[in-house]
Amino acid sequence: MTTTLPRTTFPNGTSVPVLGQGTWHMGESPASRTDEVSSLRLGLDLGLTLIDTAEMYADGGAERVVGEAIAGRRDDAFIVSKVLPSNAARSKTLRACEDSLKRLGTDHIDLYLLHWRGGVPLSETVEAFERLQQDGKIRAWGVSNFDVDDMEEVEELAPGRMSTNQVLYNLSRRGIAFDLVPWCAERRVPIMAYSPLDEGRLLGNATLKRVAAAHGATVAQIALAFVLATPDVIAIPKTGRPDRIRENLAALDIRLTDEDKAKLDAAFPPPSRKRPLEMI
Repeated sequence: MTTTLPRTTFPNGTSVPVLGQGTWHMGESPASRTDEVSSLRLGLDLGLTLIDTAEMYADGGAERVVGEAIAGRRDDAFIVSKVLPSNAARSKTLRACEDSLKRLGTDHIDLYLLHWRGGVPLSETVEAFERLQQDGKIRAWGVSNFDVDDMEEVEELAPGRMSTNQVLYNLSRRGIAFDLVPWCAERRVPIMAYSPLDEGRLLGNATLKRVAAAHGATVAQIALAFVLATPDVIAIPKTGRPDRIRENLAALDIRLTDEDKAKLDAAFPPPSRKRPLEMI
């Protein structure tokens, strides 16, 4: 298993592993809390220091799980959280951030994102993000579920200030490869890929099973290896099971061959034209 995790760098110079930990659906069941906290802590132990969460997840419950996991070891973690579009007005964003900080048990969030675009003018949200950064409440900010035209609008408002765009990306949701991935690559803005296993829907695919068998790997590892093969893309699979943390980490050692890629392209054709941005 790899000992040195490959990394990418945000525009502010901060370097993070290209494999992180997601928390969507964490905090929903008290019975799962111990395993969820243990999984996140094991991930930190193994170098998966980026943990992604949001105020929306379990109505703040996921942030509380993260807070418990990082208690006493805040410096080991790079925390990403997100503000809902309903809280994206200037004063509401400031308040939402304070609430997230309390649930996380920390005095700063490393990367704070607008979860998706709503009715609040982007200029107002960007102003709030800049204020939070000046006050030391967040270290950097970015967006989530933004298409190219939205990204261009943010870039006009705050040139070079946006750190990332977190979007849906996996083998069966490859639309961003046509235009969004090149746009971000040109500006050196890393992409965060959520649901890299498509909420588990990829696990039964016959082609993936054959490629996995050839590598002595699991289907999940091959699906992750595909996402991780895209330069400057950070995958954030969620798991509440410690054994799956080790499985995800091992995906970093898989190198897909040209033959593998041809098989995957045949089963999951890459986009040949612009597609509407997908979200789940």
